[in-house]
Amino acid sequence: MQTQKNAPVTIRPARPGDEADILRMVVALAVYEREPDAVKATEPSLRATLFGDDPQVFAHLAELDGEIVGLALWFLTYSTWTGAPSLYLEDLFVADPARGTGTGRALLSTLAREAKSRGCARMDWAVLDWNDKAKQFYRHIGAHHSVGWEPWRIEGEALEALAAG
Repeated sequence: MQTQKNAPVTIRPARPGDEADILRMVVALAVYEREPDAVKATEPSLRATLFGDDPQVFAHLAELDGEIVGLALWFLTYSTWTGAPSLYLEDLFVADPARGTGTGRALLSTLAREAKSRGCARMDWAVLDWNDKAKQFYRHIGAHHSVGWEPWRIEGEALEALAAG
């Protein structure tokens, strides 16, 4: 893919039919994050999650020169401290040839407008501890590291055991 550094980027909500491009972006992100075999999502699972009867997960796509080059996948959470919803950015990915074109900033600006329109008090996301380039970019746009909070997760057999009581 050839992209021009001054070509205009278009950001739009994902729509049915975008599942293959979304999955391509998710797989590329997994490769970038050094977890190439971690993706279990499929086009049908993305279709059901993003475009089903009551979607709780949303995505915006970036197009450059008519090609999908970026993904922001997000959902709403709630902050009892602010008494307002929060927009949680699960994944942000810009394809390598489109980096430096303003695509990442355009995706985040679109999400900031989305957050404001939904009454969100903030946007949250996580960054891998080794991804200094991303951290630098986020600081540049005014974001900060949430000191004191650590990500926790339960999955697989532990989740099954907890659910069983």
